[in-house]
Amino acid sequence: MADTLSYPQAVTYNRHIVLPQIDLEGQEALLNARVLIIGIGGLGCPAAQLLCSSGTGQLTLVDDDKVEASNLPRQILFSRAQVGQFKVHAARDRLHELNPDCRISTVNTRLDDEALRQAVSEHDLVLDCTDNPASRQQINAICYAQQRPLVSGAAIRFEGQLLMVDPRNHSPCYQCITRLFSEQELSCVEAGIFAPVVATIGTQQAHIALLWLMGKQVLPASQLLTYDGLSLSWQQFTVPADPQCTVCQPTKTNK
Repeated sequence: MADTLSYPQAVTYNRHIVLPQIDLEGQEALLNARVLIIGIGGLGCPAAQLLCSSGTGQLTLVDDDKVEASNLPRQILFSRAQVGQFKVHAARDRLHELNPDCRISTVNTRLDDEALRQAVSEHDLVLDCTDNPASRQQINAICYAQQRPLVSGAAIRFEGQLLMVDPRNHSPCYQCITRLFSEQELSCVEAGIFAPVVATIGTQQAHIALLWLMGKQVLPASQLLTYDGLSLSWQQFTVPADPQCTVCQPTKTNK
């Protein structure tokens, strides 16, 4: 049976509820939503904060890293006192302060394929907030196989990108865009990252996720958004499906 908003919750989320595009129905849809966030760094911190404080009912946070001093300029959920703690535990504690009604689970290990398949199957939506190509490809493939929508974000230097993958609509996937835009092999440690850029991308991942969970789609699943933090400009590209893609076109590639 679906949860309904209590009177205190309705007061808390009043500014959402008065929006006709959201209303009580949309806010209660959010209350019953289950979101998996993989990576609690520069992308995952703002995304998790907004999803939690906006009233998402259940979050699962996945990250095997611990908080370091060099994370603090970008990873806004953490304080200096939390250096050395697992990121998922530090984030959970802060998020509980923001919204004690949000049910938060944590995983402080890197998920293998079997564990990731199980985790994805238990959630309505997945946010990929990781920072390496191998993890992105793994998450993309498993979300597609499990028919779970995915909001993928990435940022490095002054550049960022956003993609929503919706297997139920047979959309192109993350692997499709890698043939058009080569994957970034450099890490933020090597290339650097401007803190507001990664926060912008993480915030927009939450924006897309919240609207989708409330029955609104702001970014069509075939569209790639790129952001230039030096010019404050966005570009939008239509991503065609790669007919040779082994993730989203398996029937065609197996013929």
